Amino acid sequence: MRNNRAFKTKQGRDEVIRYYDMLLEKLTIPHERLYVDTRHGNTFCIAAGDISAPPMVLLHGSSMNSSMWINDILKFYEKYRVYALDIPGEAGRSDERQLPFTTSDLDDWLYDVFSKLSIDKAVVMGASLGAWLAAKFAVRYPEKVDKLVLISPAGIGSQNKSFLFIALFHMLFGEKGIKKLFRIINGNVDMPEVIFRFQILIGKNFNTRKEHIPIFSDEQLRCLTMPVFLYVGAKDVMIKSMETVERLKKLVPHTKVNILPEGGHSLINLTDTIFEQIHSL
Repeated sequence: MRNNRAFKTKQGRDEVIRYYDMLLEKLTIPHERLYVDTRHGNTFCIAAGDISAPPMVLLHGSSMNSSMWINDILKFYEKYRVYALDIPGEAGRSDERQLPFTTSDLDDWLYDVFSKLSIDKAVVMGASLGAWLAAKFAVRYPEKVDKLVLISPAGIGSQNKSFLFIALFHMLFGEKGIKKLFRIINGNVDMPEVIFRFQILIGKNFNTRKEHIPIFSDEQLRCLTMPVFLYVGAKDVMIKSMETVERLKKLVPHTKVNILPEGGHSLINLTDTIFEQIHSL
């Protein structure tokens, strides 16, 4: 199978990376920017916190990169050794090949990252696509996951089929329509202008993935025996969040469920809540 590549052109990639680097200037704490060699190419990693502290691995959402975790890193590094990873084939600095969702390639990739960074066991946190990958990795390698944090996870509840039509309709109206679409995705909260501009830049230059993310079977979800923390928005227009909640309540009854009544798919201002919940357990 031939892998598609993340960016449409080298020039487009360079534009996205320059903006990415500008956003990383907001990470004012001591940190490292690493490249980790894996069987699926180089992986870019932002590392912060005491090297002897418990490890925490962060996995971003689709069409994005680790810049989405900057505010979280500023908090989590106080108690954890944080590793924010750019997923291969996404809009970051890692290898550009887009690995298929239907194989073990992405969990193999994450296993290699753990090995190269000498991580035996970590808190693994993901958002949307990253949450699906976090859960996929936890199903296959439960001994590697200390706690699992799922933010608006794909692959548990089904996708809202109507979202494609909502997105296409709003895109007819240019930037004004796209801004309104992002507001809907964010639970009727405006996206900061600097982030909106980044999303526009990514949308222009990134090869958005079209394939559906596979739904976990009941048997797979029952493998999640570690502490699990779920955060969903009741107004998520992309994924059926209440279906996600009901499946995890049934199949992983020890899950700590957090439903944000006004939340959309992109959830903000969760850092302190997540930190308190996972650190107190």
